[in-house]
Amino acid sequence: MSYETRLYQILYPNNALVASQLSPEDFGKHYQIGSASYYEGKLLFVEIDVNFRDEFFNIDEQISNIDTKDGQPKATRFIASYRVLEHVSMDAIKSLYMVTPNGETLELKQGVHDKVHKPDMIRTFAQICPTSVLAITTLNAIEYGHYITDSFNPRWAPKLFFTQIELPAEQFLRQLEENPFMSAPFPFVHPSKLRDAILEIKDKSKDKKVKGVSLKSDLEKITYSKIRHGFWLAAKEAILFFPMPEEDIIKRDNPPFHKAMY
Repeated sequence: MSYETRLYQILYPNNALVASQLSPEDFGKHYQIGSASYYEGKLLFVEIDVNFRDEFFNIDEQISNIDTKDGQPKATRFIASYRVLEHVSMDAIKSLYMVTPNGETLELKQGVHDKVHKPDMIRTFAQICPTSVLAITTLNAIEYGHYITDSFNPRWAPKLFFTQIELPAEQFLRQLEENPFMSAPFPFVHPSKLRDAILEIKDKSKDKKVKGVSLKSDLEKITYSKIRHGFWLAAKEAILFFPMPEEDIIKRDNPPFHKAMY
């Protein structure tokens, strides 16, 4: 029996290009609960056009060596796990898939970023691949994507996969003033450090637009329900947007995933 071979790029928890004869849903389940390599946590990956080729990757040889034992599809054939994101063409990227720790999958198709941006609004962005940083900024997602992939920025990356995390900054500042012992919205960040970062961004005299809050965004400690708008994949020349459906739509169309979002 023959199976269709697909290409997937894992963006979280590791960075890898793999070939597989599994559908995206089956690939997600295999990674989470079917692999001999133990892993427990979130999984984010994109499907890549199977015709994509780049001299950095030895794709043809790896695909030609795929064998199916006992008539079962090959789950994973690793092609590369180093500098993958920067060498995958933006044009070759298809849908993004979010997978819960118990293997439930939600497909996010590419869409148009048509959000209305409030000036000076403080946003929180979690860098996911290839770097992992939590930052607050007054830049919107498009501006932030261009900023972080600009080579004039000492902390730049050729490409960056990131998301926006829900953070009502003004509400947090008020609540912290009323209760100095409260926890921050992110369990891996001290509340006073987050407060100081917000105040620094708000201080017009410092003209600071981006402030790092944590050297690790730690997606494992941020539930999918806290994701705002969706995910972006930015390069200096282009930005791809994968909008996340509204919660009521997820609940209606994909109850198992919705149940595992929290």
